[in-house]
Amino acid sequence: SPVPTQEHEKTLTMPNGELRISGKGKKLRKPRTIYSSLQLQALNQRFQQTQYLALPERAELAAQLGLTQTQVKIWFQNKRSKYKKIMKQG
Repeated sequence: SPVPTQEHEKTLTMPNGELRISGKGKKLRKPRTIYSSLQLQALNQRFQQTQYLALPERAELAAQLGLTQTQVKIWFQNKRSKYKKIMKQG
């Protein structure tokens, strides 16, 4: 059966979370994730225990919170840089 034309335009998720449509240089940014207070509580709690998550830990946490692993990874990255900034200020 013939493949519908939309199928050819694969949407690629870039490592930085940007969505690009192949062939076109257009960037379609994913809308900013709004975390629930429950998700934030769990993420912050986990960050207090450890600033770095191993892959299985990240997968587990993402599954528990109904987030993607990328969302958890980026959240931790952002939190670390925010934390370092605060520490630098004293």
